[in-house]
Amino acid sequence: MVYNNIPSHEDLRTAWGISIFIEGLEKSILFDTGGDGSILLSNMEKLKIYPKEIETVILSHIHLDHIGGIEEILEKNENISVYIPSSFPVDFKNFIVKNTKEVISVKEPIKVCKSVYSTGELGTLIKEQSLVIHTKKGLIIITGCAHPGIVNIVRFARNYFKSDIYLVLGGFHLMAYSEKQVNDIIRQLRELGVKKVGPSHCTGGKPIELFKEEWGRDYIELGCGAKVKISLGDEN
Repeated sequence: MVYNNIPSHEDLRTAWGISIFIEGLEKSILFDTGGDGSILLSNMEKLKIYPKEIETVILSHIHLDHIGGIEEILEKNENISVYIPSSFPVDFKNFIVKNTKEVISVKEPIKVCKSVYSTGELGTLIKEQSLVIHTKKGLIIITGCAHPGIVNIVRFARNYFKSDIYLVLGGFHLMAYSEKQVNDIIRQLRELGVKKVGPSHCTGGKPIELFKEEWGRDYIELGCGAKVKISLGDEN
């Protein structure tokens, strides 16, 4: 995790937002770009992640804390495929088109590369795409803020891809939820068979504590600089 408001690595700068670098796939992917490009690039440098290594950028939704670093990334590497929700403003789309090799406007679920898919746009008021990675252990779902609802996203992925859920990580957007509401969400995620969780960014302090209490050893601490290693297996 190269950008987050939750600390994990003392040498990295934290700020509101999220960005996750994913390697070891058919293509290297940067999921979201945080809110500040200078912080993003600084953290990447300290983690020895170089912009020229990035082949694909996935932007989850239009909020600044998820797209704020895209300009700086494209200044360093314009040979990137950028996947954006089709509901993004025209002026933002035009900016991306002018500054990179390829822009993919995403509305329905779409394959990004081997084993990796976008859920397509989900939600109503704030439309958002999440990333789905197929592994031999089940699906990994990566969310930006989960504005469409974390349960809705997980249920959609489970039904659409017809696979068990191994890990859900990212922002769950539960800061304003009561403890009762969070526990109900936890119950539903358990019923959907989620084996591991890594809530971060906009999930909120108390909700994170509740997830940690429920999942125990299957809870993954995720802050700025955290790393997760998972074997993909032979999925397509």
